[in-house]
Amino acid sequence: MDLREKKTIRDIQDAFLQLRARKPLERITVRELVELAEIGKSTFYLHYKDIYDLCDQMQKEVIQNIFADIPRYDVFFTDTTLFSREMFQSFINHSAVTDILFSGRQYYVLAHYIEQGMREYFFRDYPELEGNMEFNIWLSLVVHGGFSAYVENHEAFGDEDTIQLISSKISKIPLPHL
Repeated sequence: MDLREKKTIRDIQDAFLQLRARKPLERITVRELVELAEIGKSTFYLHYKDIYDLCDQMQKEVIQNIFADIPRYDVFFTDTTLFSREMFQSFINHSAVTDILFSGRQYYVLAHYIEQGMREYFFRDYPELEGNMEFNIWLSLVVHGGFSAYVENHEAFGDEDTIQLISSKISKIPLPHL
């Protein structure tokens, strides 16, 4: 991808974030996005099928960035407290974008993408886990439960205390027999 194409994509994504910060995804039109990004519709359609495709690609990209910031995946099975703290910290580091991309009806998509990303990582290195029902259900409980607990409580009790308590509770949920 050349520099001009990278700049165009960045302009489209910046314009989308500006619009998304002000209105629900369903109310954003390609016309207003291309006007704000100062590009033609055909340029937009070279890169994306529609607004939903743009949003989906941006959401997946931010999830990849969150996972890229987690320093030690290897501790997942030995120190779930440390792993969950690092995961939450990475989430906080990207909250400026996630708060916009996953607001409103997109809220629970974030937990789904986090779980999906973790599955991809673990199944790549531990393919035997893919068919392990106990592990899959445990992972869903930990990700969705931890995510919901954080979202519902971090503003009232602060990020650090909320993360510390959630991480300690997650560590008490026994890992499934692998």
